[in-house]
Amino acid sequence: MVRRTVLILLGAIIGAVAVNAVVAAVAVGAGASASSGPLQLPVYGALTALGVVGGWLGWRAVHRRSARPRAVLAVLVPAVTLVSFVPDLALLALRFIPDTGPAAVVALMVMHLVVVAFAVPAYTLATRVPAGSPQPATIR
Repeated sequence: MVRRTVLILLGAIIGAVAVNAVVAAVAVGAGASASSGPLQLPVYGALTALGVVGGWLGWRAVHRRSARPRAVLAVLVPAVTLVSFVPDLALLALRFIPDTGPAAVVALMVMHLVVVAFAVPAYTLATRVPAGSPQPATIR
C-alpha cells in the first residue's frame, strides 16, 4: 500500500513539474524574465514536490480526523488554493524577488492550479483501497 501511494504521488509530482515547465516557458515567451528565480526548474520543481507531499499530509490528516472528509475537503481544497495565491500577490505588490514581474506572478498562480489539478486526483486514487487489500483502521 505504501509503495502504491509513493508511486501515485511521484506520478503527480512528475506530471505537475512537466506541465509547470510549459507554464514557465509560456511565461517567458509572454515577457517574464528568463532569470526570474521562481521560473527556474530547480525552484518550481522543488516547490511542486513540497506542495504535493504537504497536500498529501493534510489530505490524510483530514481523512483520519473527520467524520465527513469529503465535505471538509470540498471546502478546504479551494480555500487552501486561494490562500496559496497570497504570497504571489505579495510578490506582485512588493517585488521582493528580483526579475519577477506580472507575467511571472501570473505563471506562479497558474502553477499552483496545476499542482492542485494533479494532486487532488492522485490523492483520491491513493486513498482508495485496492480490491483484496485489508481496510485501514479509521479514527473517528
